Amino acid sequence: DLGLTGTKEGCSVGVCGACTVLMDGAMVSSCLALAVFADGHEITTVEGLAKNGKLHPVQKSFIQYGGFQCGICTPGQVVAAKALLDEIPKPTEEQIKEWMMGNLCRCTGYYKIIESIQKAHQFAK
Repeated sequence: DLGLTGTKEGCSVGVCGACTVLMDGAMVSSCLALAVFADGHEITTVEGLAKNGKLHPVQKSFIQYGGFQCGICTPGQVVAAKALLDEIPKPTEEQIKEWMMGNLCRCTGYYKIIESIQKAHQFAK
């Protein structure tokens, strides 16, 4: 146990996205990934996005633009958004919707999540 509390288990079948982590930079539903398959790979959870005490631009944007409500899905949303922005630095709304469709949120209408992703580039150096 590493004491990490960000990544959540939601559905246990890989459809909600709450457990999203990055394995060698690629999104993975951790509830479906056996630990033995992660051996030798770089695993990044939401806790690993901040560097030297400074939040990642996606984390800053989610805070600034209210991209979360209760926090259950937020770690998975943030990690998925980071993966998207690594691939497409300024995605369109449609690209965001398509990429994020595997990350469910019961609290929001997704508008603040989309806005947070669209505006995350403002926080990049």
